[in-house]
Amino acid sequence: MILVGVVLLLALFLPGLPLGAWRAFLLDTAQFAFIVTGLAIAWDLLARTGQLSLAHGAFFGLGAYAAALATPGLGTIPALLVGMAIAATSSLLLGLATLRLHGMYFAIATLAFSEVMRTLVLKAQFTGGSIGLPVQPAFGGQFPLGAYYLALAVLAVCALVSLGVSRSRLHYAMAATRQGEAVARVLGVPVVRIKLLVFAISAALSGLAGGVYGMKTLFLTPYDAFGLARAVEALVIPIFGGLYTTAGPLLGGILLVGLETWLRLRIGEGYLVVYGVILILTILFLPKGLVGFARSRPKPTQPASGTQEEPHV
Repeated sequence: MILVGVVLLLALFLPGLPLGAWRAFLLDTAQFAFIVTGLAIAWDLLARTGQLSLAHGAFFGLGAYAAALATPGLGTIPALLVGMAIAATSSLLLGLATLRLHGMYFAIATLAFSEVMRTLVLKAQFTGGSIGLPVQPAFGGQFPLGAYYLALAVLAVCALVSLGVSRSRLHYAMAATRQGEAVARVLGVPVVRIKLLVFAISAALSGLAGGVYGMKTLFLTPYDAFGLARAVEALVIPIFGGLYTTAGPLLGGILLVGLETWLRLRIGEGYLVVYGVILILTILFLPKGLVGFARSRPKPTQPASGTQEEPHV
């Protein structure tokens, strides 16, 4: 909770810092980090039920295109809500057909859904097809920092929803479902309804991130908005930072986007090789992520006066 508050507070005042010639570049990178981190938090919510989804790239793309198409007639905020609704509705339809699957079977089904959505958008005329779709800027471009604070708002909403879920009764139902669905049913947990609910919440947040992404880039293509890279980012970041937490995806998203940007500037071509090696080493040696590693470290304790501290076994 403290880490989340500190990150959001620093991000809030970042545009006011003396960033010099790097100001525009740093703010643009921060916007992308906020959006991708929001998507990662959304994916982690579903992962808490034990499901490995590769459909979040599709929800991201659906939210992006729906918001882009709705913005001229509705404005920025209502268009983003439309994108969230479209993404959540599609997740319910997908969930009714696939949430009884587990493991790789569910992952393959969600990957197939992503490919179907990308192909439909690619062939549709009203989406611009392979040519792409221009997107109006946030708030009509009237506010210079409107896109930045909108991206920060996405991160804040995703983080607050994640924290709220982790402090609710839903958290225990999700944990029980992840540990074993048969046992969870015996305990009275409505497993399918819980997974559908979390799937819809997760998809809606992914659609929100996608909608703001379109307003940031000002142009969408199916290859970008629905690309497999989005789904991979959504799962790599929580694994790197720490699964089933809010701080894990938050820390992982900011660090990984920062690392990737730094490597691209320093190394140029081939930076992805170094980036991939770092990810592999982190997963091998920190299987619980950065947050899991920090929590597993022994905490120093102060012995009571006149007594000798006993060693931990």
